[in-house]
Amino acid sequence: VNLGHLEAIVYILQQPFITAVSRVCKPLPLSFSSKHKTLSAAASLNSIHVHIVCNLNKNPVWVIVSDRNPNYITWHSNNKTKGLKSRIQQVLDAAKSTNTLRPYSIILFFSNGLTIFNHQKLKDEFGASKLALEFSDSDFDFAEETEGEWVHVIPGMYKEACVLEIKVDHVVNNVISSEHEVKDSFLNVFPPEHQGENVNPNLGFSNSFSALLSQMKKVESTKMEDFSHDDDFINFDTTALIAIVSGISNGCAEELLNKPEVELRHRFKGNYDFVIAQAMSELQYPIHANLSAAVSGKMGIICESVLSEFKELVLMCGGANEKHRADQLLKCLLVVRDSPSERLIGLPTTRKLALKNKIVFGTGDYWRAPTLTANMAFVRAVAQTGMSLFTIEHSPRALTGN
Repeated sequence: VNLGHLEAIVYILQQPFITAVSRVCKPLPLSFSSKHKTLSAAASLNSIHVHIVCNLNKNPVWVIVSDRNPNYITWHSNNKTKGLKSRIQQVLDAAKSTNTLRPYSIILFFSNGLTIFNHQKLKDEFGASKLALEFSDSDFDFAEETEGEWVHVIPGMYKEACVLEIKVDHVVNNVISSEHEVKDSFLNVFPPEHQGENVNPNLGFSNSFSALLSQMKKVESTKMEDFSHDDDFINFDTTALIAIVSGISNGCAEELLNKPEVELRHRFKGNYDFVIAQAMSELQYPIHANLSAAVSGKMGIICESVLSEFKELVLMCGGANEKHRADQLLKCLLVVRDSPSERLIGLPTTRKLALKNKIVFGTGDYWRAPTLTANMAFVRAVAQTGMSLFTIEHSPRALTGN
């Protein structure tokens, strides 16, 4: 086991801009389409080994880590070792061969640095550039007792590290794609003048509900031309909306727990244990407080499918107060069209990867926004495919008829 290599991987995983980790030192399964038959033989593999599959600043990336002495990293292959060129070409071919797992870029982390020759070759032949991010110092260390004495292990500082980024698609194509994405975004937003009207979160609502809405960026204060993928969005699925307006989250948890068990079992039937567990969780971990950091300063978005499902559930199961809170919450959110990203919608539709969930989470992915959700079954199913998907988990809450 190469401890230096593992330590470098842990160091990268600790960085705050690394999110949605779906693979660590595990082969990534690939599915190849016929249009990529012209790719090199290196891409004919069923899987590719990369060290980390994750999101970096909202973009899906693959990370390759090397702890080798830079003087022993050869550019061309020889009888003893595969050359750096061959390794990078293999990874790039694999990345271009798949739509669902296709990364935005390949990150190369050379923990002991890189020779000028290899650095220049990566730049000239693959368009590699220095990653414009500062890595923080590692807080990973530990102590071990050996024969009655403590040995303190100090992690590497990586002062000589070389971190490069290779865009999977050509730079020119990326610029064109980016322009089209922004234009497409305009087409996928409903006019904001029809949203955010008469928002007054202080009309008899709980303090925590009012505070949560006040922390979010207001829809009515944003002009249409301000909408782009550079904005700080957060995508809500139906579970998140229900959790925010639920009576359990808005001061009724203790009242529920004080009611006779017979009454509650008759009221909630098979969901009794589920509701009681949520009420107890709310008293210990208030959900509005837990969501505060996730939504603060962000513009909340929901797609058409979520809007329709949420309205239907509130109409059928919500009480008067829950319906009123739902109305106020919707006025604080930007409604966008169902516009799932190509990679999410490209996943096979199965029982665990239901089409409706691919649309909801895919729309968040299209907007480069994390999806706030309690649907961790879907999140796990996506991770099992090897895809990195930016999500934020919250505890579930149910409508209580409050």
